[in-house]
Amino acid sequence: MTLRGRVSLWNHAAGFLSSASRRKQAASPRSHRHVCPLRHSSASATTTSPINTITITPITITPTIMAEEAKKLAAYAAVDNHVQNNQVVGVGSGSTIVYAVDRLAERVRQEKLNIVCVPTSFQARQLILQHGLTLSDLDRHPELDVAIDGADEVDADLTLIKGGGGCLTQEKIVAGCAKHFVVIADYRKDSSALGQQWRKGVPVEVIPMAYVPVSRAIARLFGGEANLRMAVSKAGPVVTDNSNFILDWKFERAQNWKEVNTAIKMIPGVVETGLFVGMAERAYFGMEDGSVQVRDPPVK
Repeated sequence: MTLRGRVSLWNHAAGFLSSASRRKQAASPRSHRHVCPLRHSSASATTTSPINTITITPITITPTIMAEEAKKLAAYAAVDNHVQNNQVVGVGSGSTIVYAVDRLAERVRQEKLNIVCVPTSFQARQLILQHGLTLSDLDRHPELDVAIDGADEVDADLTLIKGGGGCLTQEKIVAGCAKHFVVIADYRKDSSALGQQWRKGVPVEVIPMAYVPVSRAIARLFGGEANLRMAVSKAGPVVTDNSNFILDWKFERAQNWKEVNTAIKMIPGVVETGLFVGMAERAYFGMEDGSVQVRDPPVK
């Protein structure tokens, strides 16, 4: 199956070539007299019909284009399969969720659906409002029908690393309030074990005054190192929507993630971890060839 983005781009190129060919065939050689001012010749009265040359720049399908199309495929599949009329939907955060909200808004308009949306971050809230969807919160809707969110990495057991965008705490709260939690991602996030694809570590949200003792405790208990995440467009550390800091724990080996998640959360000063263990019931992966792979948790 060919990637949609690739088909569209090559069809565009083919159409350009075809129209250029028709223009060339329609042009009569006798109707084009061309004299180059740099090559006058008094010895010859012969004129030469020009040769029309068309240069086509090759279209490159970059990994970024492929990944974005894959995100869109996964997001559309999840929204189409899990969202129904009269539901309360948890809206995740990140780049992939943008396509999910696009599709959700499209279905609301076309099918006249009655959908209420609960955001997991400031970004999600803005997306909901920009698309004209109904915005709510956990005060008014503490129980959700379904939550759809992205992930930084998904392993074979559907254990997730989330929090690359800094929204892990609210994402976990919303996912925990949903009857069904569905994950959407592109092929780059699919791993047999955590740490194969995502090399930035497990995010841990912490109270600002505790970031040093917490980072030391994590390293002492589980090895590796937990570094304070620094901001890119501002001086100082990243600050979450909850006004906290984030540590990125770069672990050295595979772990019992359920036990690790519980142990880290017991460290004073820890707000939440980016380990989502036993929460997702299905994951959709948009693939390079334009297909969508679906993964359910293994039966134990």
